[in-house]
Amino acid sequence: MTTGTAGTADEAPLLGPDSQFRAMFDDPRWALAIIRATVLEAAHPQIGAALADNSTFVAHPWRRLRNTFLSMRRMLDADPAVREREAARLNRLHARMSGSDSRGRAYDAMDRATRAWVVASLYESAVTMCRLSGQPLDQDTMERMYAEYRAFLAALDGDAGELPEDLKDFWQYFDRVVENELENTEAARIILYRLFDHLPAPALLDGAPTLWAAGRAVVGPLIGAITVASLPEPYRRRAGLPEMPGAPTLMQGAYLAGGLTRFLPKGWINAETIIEGLSLAPDSDDPRSRAVTALRARMKRASALLRLLTPLSGDPGPYPSPSPDASADTGEVRRSAEEFFRQVLDQTGDGYLDWPDLAAMARELATRLDLDEPEETRLYDAFAAWWRELQAALDTDGDGRVSADEYAAAVPSLSGPALIRVAEVLFDATDKDDSGTIDADEHRALFRTAFHRDLTTTDGTYSRSVFVSEFLSFMSGRRRNSAYDPLLADA
Repeated sequence: MTTGTAGTADEAPLLGPDSQFRAMFDDPRWALAIIRATVLEAAHPQIGAALADNSTFVAHPWRRLRNTFLSMRRMLDADPAVREREAARLNRLHARMSGSDSRGRAYDAMDRATRAWVVASLYESAVTMCRLSGQPLDQDTMERMYAEYRAFLAALDGDAGELPEDLKDFWQYFDRVVENELENTEAARIILYRLFDHLPAPALLDGAPTLWAAGRAVVGPLIGAITVASLPEPYRRRAGLPEMPGAPTLMQGAYLAGGLTRFLPKGWINAETIIEGLSLAPDSDDPRSRAVTALRARMKRASALLRLLTPLSGDPGPYPSPSPDASADTGEVRRSAEEFFRQVLDQTGDGYLDWPDLAAMARELATRLDLDEPEETRLYDAFAAWWRELQAALDTDGDGRVSADEYAAAVPSLSGPALIRVAEVLFDATDKDDSGTIDADEHRALFRTAFHRDLTTTDGTYSRSVFVSEFLSFMSGRRRNSAYDPLLADA
């Protein structure tokens, strides 16, 4: 079977915008299948430990979804150079993730067998998705799609040797991993039982906390039940996952309903448009922002009506609305130390500040700016130096991390020389043309919003001093900022 990224002269490329792999993105059933695949990934001890220690999917799930979709789009680009560049970026990212789990077992995000399991779970979930929705794939289609997924792995690892070459052998490999290696990991439990309970609202629904809380209270448990019912029976039995009465019927109905969308006109459902719309800031220069702003206003009215009709008041989740003096229309207002710690510093959502949190900030900034080496390494090194400075100043009990209480007791220590260096490296990375200033296009690349000229002291550009000053004000002064909040604080 072919394992490369291109087929024969009379055959379409295995990877690219016309691949079956790419076609899954716009299929509504994929929303269910990707959650299922993520649980299977997180159930692998190495992946589960890496997710628990390094991922931002708990505190910033919408941002993580958007970045994952962007990465997958690049990996399936028609241009091989784009795919190779993205693969190199992903490899650099994963090379920085290693450690040990709660039982002392080492994990390494570059482990080839583990990376193969990620691809295997995606493929098997895609096949299962079609079967559960009453549209099982024929053998030729499954063979072709399997070749695409192996090509995807080959683009990352250099070859696809960790996955069986023949599809028949793949099913034996998949069953063996499910029965012998998967566990009821903490990361899998979070995805199934906690993630949706505390899922923060996307930007579109940020102004309607009551409406979001009510919808989340209903939809969250349903998605959890559907996902559990769809998992392989040997894993459910081994992990001791309880199955809600009626869940198999509910699962079948959800997948069948998703499958009916095949009768809609082509192009009516576009995953990229949906994800962008959910995360679109109201002050963005994107033409869609006006429609999103109008929809957000209607959501607020609906939320207010729902608040009158239900006992819910405000957002009961862990992301409370700002205090009254923190108006969304104000460029900069104070936020509490506790709120700043949770929303900005604790990127992984585990209640502590440590290196993975700052690495997540560096990763988000590098992704926004699409950095290559060595600029990416310079940014990570600057954040690493800041972490060493923070650890020395704030880690009073010597446990290698900073608690919310330790942070609150010594917040002035945040603004040290290392943080200034972080701001300067970020400025250099944003200033693509080395002009010594940041123009509208460069500003937009980082913040994905319109260039607010009234925030600058120069004629239509950010100088180094203004940029560094604003970054320090946000990171050390605990001030809300209309540009930085969507970058590092929003979910």
